Amino acid sequence: MWWMRHNHFENRCRNHLLEKRRAERAEQQRIRAENEKDRQVRLAEEKVRREEEDAKRRAEDDLKKKKALTSMGATYSSYLAKADQKRGKKQTAREMKKKILAERRKTLNIDHLNEDKLRDKAKELWDWLYQLETEKYEFAEKMKSQKYEITSLRSRVQALSKL
Repeated sequence: MWWMRHNHFENRCRNHLLEKRRAERAEQQRIRAENEKDRQVRLAEEKVRREEEDAKRRAEDDLKKKKALTSMGATYSSYLAKADQKRGKKQTAREMKKKILAERRKTLNIDHLNEDKLRDKAKELWDWLYQLETEKYEFAEKMKSQKYEITSLRSRVQALSKL
């Protein structure tokens, strides 16, 4: 019988240890769940903050683009004039091209025109385009003839230098 008491005591100790371990595990799981919940809340707050910053940055970029585009519109030639004054006569080819294109660019006010005036405007634009294409062709032909002349003159110079 002593062994029954002994088994009973061992079972009680074992049950007590198991209950203690279950309680510890439950506490660890509760702490882990709280930590995960806190982490999820932090991630959500960080995501919202990042989205707000991105939206703010995009809005600022859009505003800068709009300012740049509006300032390039009507005031672009005045900007070029100021740049000319700053630099004097020194202009790069790109600046000259932009200046020429800004001067050539015409505003297209066709919202208030009727059909006949629209046809006249289309014909006027076509004639202008035809003139520009003609000038382009003439310049290309002139460049070809000048290149030919340069090569022929170079060959003559080389022939004379050999003598």
